[in-house]
Amino acid sequence: MQKRTYDRKEIILIIFISAVILAVGVFLKFWQEKKPEEAASTQVATGTVIKIQTPAPKPKATPNPTGKIATFLQGPKSWKEKREWSGEWGKEYYDGGSFGGFGCGLCCMANIYTSLSEYRCSPVDMYKYAKRASMYEGGGAIDWGYMKETMTKAGFTCDVGRKPKEYASFQSMMKRSKACIVVVSSANSTCYWENTPGHYVTLFLYDEKTDKIFLADSGDPTHNRHWVSLKKIYRSLKTANHWQYMTVTDYDAKKNTWKHNSFGGNCVLPEEWRA
Repeated sequence: MQKRTYDRKEIILIIFISAVILAVGVFLKFWQEKKPEEAASTQVATGTVIKIQTPAPKPKATPNPTGKIATFLQGPKSWKEKREWSGEWGKEYYDGGSFGGFGCGLCCMANIYTSLSEYRCSPVDMYKYAKRASMYEGGGAIDWGYMKETMTKAGFTCDVGRKPKEYASFQSMMKRSKACIVVVSSANSTCYWENTPGHYVTLFLYDEKTDKIFLADSGDPTHNRHWVSLKKIYRSLKTANHWQYMTVTDYDAKKNTWKHNSFGGNCVLPEEWRA
């Protein structure tokens, strides 16, 4: 068989056709690789929902409600140790009486005013205001009537009462209250307080799930700012006292005739309260 020879034009044509075929092959391969992506784009365009896995958002930290609760301490030992919420008032005398001995009720009132209003005060500020706002003469423990009158003029809705016969009634009262001042005594129960003839403490943030309440105890730093069984509070209420509690169920800034906004006297405060 005679071998065919190609002239110059035929060789150029063959090279051209080969280049075209190679280019088409490269294009088809590229098109096949892009096809899934283009198909996905078409699906999006036609309204098909494509699930894209994204990282789950980090849960936001739940703010601690106790951070907004003031819990003043009343005594000289706490001030000497420079405990948070203690003040120089603990070693001072007012109208002949030692604040460390009689100031528990005024600490309770200052706790409520500072925690539940947009204003703030120290126990010694509250002492001075109570003398102006009520018939309280100072120098000793403040009575229920003077506490209620003072807190009412500071914008709070308050009510005093006696220990309910049923524990469930006491629980219901705590659910409805923003805060509560109670008087406790080891003469009624030593389940939490010992050697305590009579002492005012403040209660906040009743937790129905655990049946516990946040305690502000100005007389005992080991009790202060602790969650305590509400039943222990109920058992410890001083029934020899004419009244056992004063609930705070509301606050109205328009009725606040005081509007005090500073901490009088030298004191040790948590960092977030120092501004």
